[in-house]
Amino acid sequence: MDDKYELRYLPIFYEDLSEAVDYISNKLNNTDAALKLIDLTERAILNRLDNPLMFQPFNSEKKRKNPYYRININHFSVFYVVIDNVMEVRRFLYSRRDLLNML
Repeated sequence: MDDKYELRYLPIFYEDLSEAVDYISNKLNNTDAALKLIDLTERAILNRLDNPLMFQPFNSEKKRKNPYYRININHFSVFYVVIDNVMEVRRFLYSRRDLLNML
């Protein structure tokens, strides 16, 4: 399959990531860990871009036109959908939160 996927990020993804990085860097005083989280997140998303539909959709009780997919990164989860040839990254959430209500 030679499908190429375009990558798009919603603004709320950047807000979520910024909030997590700010907390780790400023509240926990661990800038190295915050930078590592950014790097891990970027690499995980780019690795998934080659074949984003190859993975199990995230189980949700909500009916959706486009199912959510999940990428686990340490204690965080990246959520994305695939719309035509676009992998749209939507959220970056702490995995111990009530994810079903946040999506």
